[in-house]
Amino acid sequence: MRKVEVLPYNKQWPDMFQLEADLLKEVLGAEILDIYHIGSTAIEGLHAKPIIDIMPVVKNITTVDSYNEEMIAIRYEPKGENGIKNRRFFQKGGNNRSHHVHIYERYNPEIVRHLAFRDYLRKYPLEAKQYGDRKIVLAKQYAFDINSYIKGKEKMVKEMEQRALIWHEHIR
Repeated sequence: MRKVEVLPYNKQWPDMFQLEADLLKEVLGAEILDIYHIGSTAIEGLHAKPIIDIMPVVKNITTVDSYNEEMIAIRYEPKGENGIKNRRFFQKGGNNRSHHVHIYERYNPEIVRHLAFRDYLRKYPLEAKQYGDRKIVLAKQYAFDINSYIKGKEKMVKEMEQRALIWHEHIR
């Protein structure tokens, strides 16, 4: 059983992202258009589960499937769409996950959603702190129940995402 663990921000997370991003660029090569650090570990000062979320943007999502063997060779487990249409998801570390890779094809609206949420929380540290505080409480309450942990923050995340998307539209 996997324990839900939320830790204080770690200044090494950006470096951990960069090391893995460079490795993914080697594997996926010219297929990658951009690669982003997303999720809570991408927001300085935010408490987070210590899993680095990486979002490569590619030219063609179906081409990604042909890289599964190479991804396995660098210790990633291919999970297909894993519940989100037109995404390819990979995880590293088994039950002690260290990295999640969410790959989208250019122009997929999920890209904007992820980046708007990240950038919004970077811009509004008070909201980031409220989110981090919620995660700490939920991780203690549901230490061995990841689904309840996720469900417990779902409403807050949806509301923040809506504010983030509106904010993002106004800054473009």
